[in-house]
Amino acid sequence: MAFKETHLPCSDCGSSDALSINYDGSARCFSCNEYTRNYEKPTENTMPIVNNNNIKNDPASFAKEGQYAALKDRSITMETAKKYGVKVTFDINGETHKHIYPYHDSEGEVAQKVRFVSSKGFSWQGRNNRAGLFGMQLFKEGGKYITITEGECDAMAAYELLGSKWPVVSIKSASTAERDVKDNLEYLESFENVVIAFDMDKPGKEAARRVARLLRPSKAKIVTLPEGYKDPNDLLRDNKHSVFVQCFWDAKTYTPSGVLNVSDNREKYKNREKKPSIPYPWQGLNEKLEGLRQGELVTLTGGTGLGKTSVTRELEHWLVKHTTDNVGIIALEEDWRRTIDGILSIEANAKLHIDRIREQYTDEELDGFFDVLYDGENRNRVWVHAHHGANDIDSIFSKLRFMIVGCECKWVVVDHLHMLVSTSLEGDERRSIDAIMHRLRTLVEETGAGLILVSHLRRIDGNKGHENGIETGLSHLRGSQSIAQLSDSVISLERNQQSDDPVESSTTRIRVLKSRYTGDVGVASHLLFDNETGRLAEIETDDVSNNSEEEVVLGFE
Repeated sequence: MAFKETHLPCSDCGSSDALSINYDGSARCFSCNEYTRNYEKPTENTMPIVNNNNIKNDPASFAKEGQYAALKDRSITMETAKKYGVKVTFDINGETHKHIYPYHDSEGEVAQKVRFVSSKGFSWQGRNNRAGLFGMQLFKEGGKYITITEGECDAMAAYELLGSKWPVVSIKSASTAERDVKDNLEYLESFENVVIAFDMDKPGKEAARRVARLLRPSKAKIVTLPEGYKDPNDLLRDNKHSVFVQCFWDAKTYTPSGVLNVSDNREKYKNREKKPSIPYPWQGLNEKLEGLRQGELVTLTGGTGLGKTSVTRELEHWLVKHTTDNVGIIALEEDWRRTIDGILSIEANAKLHIDRIREQYTDEELDGFFDVLYDGENRNRVWVHAHHGANDIDSIFSKLRFMIVGCECKWVVVDHLHMLVSTSLEGDERRSIDAIMHRLRTLVEETGAGLILVSHLRRIDGNKGHENGIETGLSHLRGSQSIAQLSDSVISLERNQQSDDPVESSTTRIRVLKSRYTGDVGVASHLLFDNETGRLAEIETDDVSNNSEEEVVLGFE
């Protein structure tokens, strides 16, 4: 394996330049031949390791210098230092020069870590790869609580802050946290609770989570210190014993990402962020669904020729006129000009996609409609898919994501699902729909956009079909149950287009098949289509059954 860096110091033998780092973060020393899984390089806060090549690994050869004394630079008493076996040396001015931390295994002292106070550098004597956790030899296995810190002085500080009653040990460093805990996992698991009190900086917090994942569920608790305090030693310096004790008892039981303790989230529950929403254009739908919300997937379905396009156009125009949000439209069965025609037609109350009708308007009049929807305050708000027909599925999802993320569209309309299916390389329609619906659901959850998806209904058995206005159900959705399962709401359009009654044949019944938000389903509204204007108007149910003798101009797009 090639080395990422070479000629680095070794913390095992003290060599100043015999260690090399691999690309996976592991390292090997070519002086003592020791392998390190996670090598901690000297940083701006820690001077390089001192060369100790002349020091043997026999504990009998360890430095005998130093004496038991208070660690005044860390506000740690002599009693605590003596308990942990920590000695200090002084310079000619009487200031603390070095800390000497002993490390043990089951047989006794096997290593010493010497820390130089002024430079923050350190050196190792002995075999630190054989050493257990700092202070581990002081506390027998089993018990209610044990606390782990990120450094030796933090361990002694936490011990004092807790009244010198509870076991406190330390890992060697944040970079070796996982290895240190794994090597001593049996010991730590013997305690009912393992309290992790690592530094409050980003590396410390990440190391705390990595360590917590190694322990059995509900065993690890992570301490959070008040703002302005990085570690337990900071609290000891300020004589904040009661503060640390409270933090200790308030430590949260670690749960993996995606698993939430309800008891800890009372305030978040009460002060939840509301999803941005707007009402639908039709009161009946609002009564059933309580509006249209971002972060939800709404499926609009209906038989062929029953008005899905007309309803979609009304919704697109409504979003442009009644929000300040950007709107994206992917209409796979039509040219982008037809998409623009459809929305402009709603604004003009005229079917502008028909050449004969559009040509009745002057350029100034058409510009006026265009300016209202696509210029001025609405400039750069509406984005459409400029392609007639379908691309490959990944390309379409890339455009969809670009609309949401790049163009900042908060609402997106995809018309329709089964054109997406036709672009998939998956031969089985059901499996293809399942995959597409999961991708759409994930995109909505990830981005928080509101998505309106148009879907077809399957053909049904019997003498009457959807064109005869039969009642629809979720089982009528074509291809897969995932359409209903992954949608927040499903809205179905029903119309008897074969009726001899011109009002009935031009009236769409809106039925809510699913509403995850309200749970309210059933017939929501009736929309009457005006063939001259191309518009839909909400009407009372009685208007459908009352065959007025007045002349009506009806039809459907």
